[in-house]
Amino acid sequence: MSMHLCGPALTTTGKKKGKVKFRNATEAQRARQLDAEWKELLKRQGIVAEEKKRKRALAAEPLVYKLDTPIGRTNTHHIPSRDTGGVAVLAPAKIYTGTKVKGIATMHKSNAVPVFSDEEAIDISKMRR
Repeated sequence: MSMHLCGPALTTTGKKKGKVKFRNATEAQRARQLDAEWKELLKRQGIVAEEKKRKRALAAEPLVYKLDTPIGRTNTHHIPSRDTGGVAVLAPAKIYTGTKVKGIATMHKSNAVPVFSDEEAIDISKMRR
């Protein structure tokens, strides 16, 4: 997806949320209560442990790939290479040797049409756009 087609809501920068501000104290208290209930529910379901595992995995050192020859493949000298034989030659060019086709005409734009008779050639030359 190209970022120039997306609006400013789909930015990749500034993903941190600011401090939550409430209209009054009762809303703040209700939000704290709901948050505590939610954490308790997650704890009962065992999801807190999964969150710890996920955070630990994200904090782990990333895997580094090396483009070296794998160990164990350097000692395969006893396996011979396959010899398939000679070299393929270029096929001869295809040339029309018959007498039926008199030529090739262009009907519309770059549409090539074979011409079999003088009448067809005249008809094609008289065609207009």
